[in-house]
Amino acid sequence: MQKLSSKEQLFVGITLFSMFFGAGNLIFPPFLGYSAGTAVLPAFLGFALSAIGLPILGVIGATRSGGIKSLAGHVSPSFASVFTMLIYLSIGPCLAIPRTASTSFEMAVTPFIGKEAPSALLSILYSVLFFGVALALALHPLKLVDLLGKRLAPILLVLIAVLFFGCVFFGNISANTPAAAYQSIPAAQGFLDGYQTMDAIAALIFGLMLAANINARGVTENHAVIHSTVIAGGIASVLFLCVYGALTFIGFSNGNASAQNGAQLLSISADRLFGKAGAIILAAIFVIACLNTCISLICCCAQYFSQLFPRFSYRTWASFFAIFSAVLANAGLNMILKISVPILNCLYPIAIVLIALAFFPKRLQEKPLLFPLSITLTGIVSVIYALYEIGVQIPVLTDLTSALPFYFAGLGWICPAAVGIIFALLIPNKKEG
Repeated sequence: MQKLSSKEQLFVGITLFSMFFGAGNLIFPPFLGYSAGTAVLPAFLGFALSAIGLPILGVIGATRSGGIKSLAGHVSPSFASVFTMLIYLSIGPCLAIPRTASTSFEMAVTPFIGKEAPSALLSILYSVLFFGVALALALHPLKLVDLLGKRLAPILLVLIAVLFFGCVFFGNISANTPAAAYQSIPAAQGFLDGYQTMDAIAALIFGLMLAANINARGVTENHAVIHSTVIAGGIASVLFLCVYGALTFIGFSNGNASAQNGAQLLSISADRLFGKAGAIILAAIFVIACLNTCISLICCCAQYFSQLFPRFSYRTWASFFAIFSAVLANAGLNMILKISVPILNCLYPIAIVLIALAFFPKRLQEKPLLFPLSITLTGIVSVIYALYEIGVQIPVLTDLTSALPFYFAGLGWICPAAVGIIFALLIPNKKEG
């Protein structure tokens, strides 16, 4: 069987970690540790499940199924087209890609400029530079392992380790009492916090990009590619667990700080530990992490849209997404985060159920109602909940769905999805009847 060398396999695993690890992965774990306070352990376990377990399973599941469109095609061709488009747009130019620039600007530029500086103009200039560099590197999608796995990611990991150990040995631990959201079911809130990383939906498109990079190293047999992807997922999971744990601890130990998001919290912590040097360390962490993810997302989105609309080349689409994202990035981090919540509340549960179904045996996947019924029920509840979260209530439907178990924890879709799966499995195929 074709296989990567141990060294190459390690770098592929680090590359997978780098593809995921961007703005959201940096800013949400510290804020979780800060907000959960003394309830940090169950909250972190919930976060790890949705922010580590689901994305890695998503990459493996998408690779096994031949990509997101093939997997979603089990529901219907039209659903596959619409859902795939929404996934690429949300983790691409409409949310995730602009967030990489806005977050890194807040951490790499804002701390070094005075209050009277023209921040709006500097933000525009930074966006142009940031996306210019990202675009130049994204024009070589099959070299991601060399760029991310071998060069940028090791530097990123060392810098995060410096910040973490500084907090352990020189920090003054001061944990909060749990915020209201973490007082009843902290694990459920942590699970929902993991949505904000966008990694489970990104996983559905990263699988094909990772497989292409494995192919570029001479591994082309389908079974061998899946085997390498599974190992890469294991390596990435270990890295995620260590890094998320470190970032969560930083937030947990700075309970006496006053911060509105994880970016501000990390800035406060770095300043307390290292002064001006801390700001430089943190700036490097955010720029590298955000650049890694930005490059990966531009590659994936440009590849998809160049195949969907071949009239325009990969280079054209990559350039368009870089320019569009540069414009949107100047809306600001808090605005982007506010817009992302209801969208993710709709898409994430559907992505989770698709990932779960990807691991069902082939004979069960052939059940005609398995995908359509479970995804439809999941989608209905997810949309109603997302609307409820932004203050829109649908007569009767909102009341009915609010009676579902775990609904107000944001997990009301679980029971309908389970009912849809069980019901579909009990109905025999026509040839069995």
